[in-house]
Amino acid sequence: MTQKLSPGTALMLTVPPLLWAGNAVVGRLVSELVPPITLNFLRWAIAFFILLPLTWQLLKPSSPLWPNWRRFALLSLLGVGCYNALQYLALQTSTPLNVTLVAASTPVFMLAIGALFFKTPVRAAQWLGAAFSIAGVLVVLSRGDWEQLFQVQFVVGDIYILLAVACWAMYSWLLTQRNEPDEIRSNWAAFLMAQVIFGLGWAGMFTGAEWALTDAHITWGMPLYAALAFVAIGPAVLAYRCWGLGVQTAGPAVAGFFANLTPLFAAIMSSVFLGDLPKVYHALAFALIVSGIVVSSRRAS
Repeated sequence: MTQKLSPGTALMLTVPPLLWAGNAVVGRLVSELVPPITLNFLRWAIAFFILLPLTWQLLKPSSPLWPNWRRFALLSLLGVGCYNALQYLALQTSTPLNVTLVAASTPVFMLAIGALFFKTPVRAAQWLGAAFSIAGVLVVLSRGDWEQLFQVQFVVGDIYILLAVACWAMYSWLLTQRNEPDEIRSNWAAFLMAQVIFGLGWAGMFTGAEWALTDAHITWGMPLYAALAFVAIGPAVLAYRCWGLGVQTAGPAVAGFFANLTPLFAAIMSSVFLGDLPKVYHALAFALIVSGIVVSSRRAS
């Protein structure tokens, strides 16, 4: 599915990577204040109460949500329960810049899952653009030394973020399958809330396991309160709203390349807030990622 982008759709797809970059930076900033999976649960709990005044009808026994519970349970497992929990876990052992750069493999997962599970043909130009993105990922994993690729050792954070990207790619493709009632699909708040309702169940179970199996603790205070407000309103509600609209308009394969803007925003934010200045190999990775976007967009038009 390849379409030319209108300026409005392009802007819509630029908002999520900007907010996700902020999400990665904030997740790193509060990594000592709150456990990662608990952070994911808290952000969606706050999002639930933000959406509740607009969508309380969904909780009624007669709501069209309940006959479609299987679809929303699956969407919420991938998007609410797993994606950001895995990202926050990755940030325990990696930097926001590295996490977002490794996530540049998103287009490859988008194209592969579309071809394997949704019978969507892939053009050669799309694979070429994806190859540039993967090259950027390899630059990060090797820390700029290509000889290290033969002896590179994945840190736990790298594995977590790759799993997160796979979940996000499947989630994005499932968004294109319009299997829910119009009263939910046509109302953005209801569509997101339907996922949050089931997602809180998944996130709650994962959080319970985290507290049972680890030495989890929370340090309450204004820094954490401010962080929770941001990750709930921005990366949760606004980003998911914009991403859903963008995917439905442009398709997952095209939208996947916009996700590669996240490292660019993350580099700027990391420099400002964390003092985590980009290295030379980061610049090379940026160049490869942008090349992938340019090649795919030029050939697509």
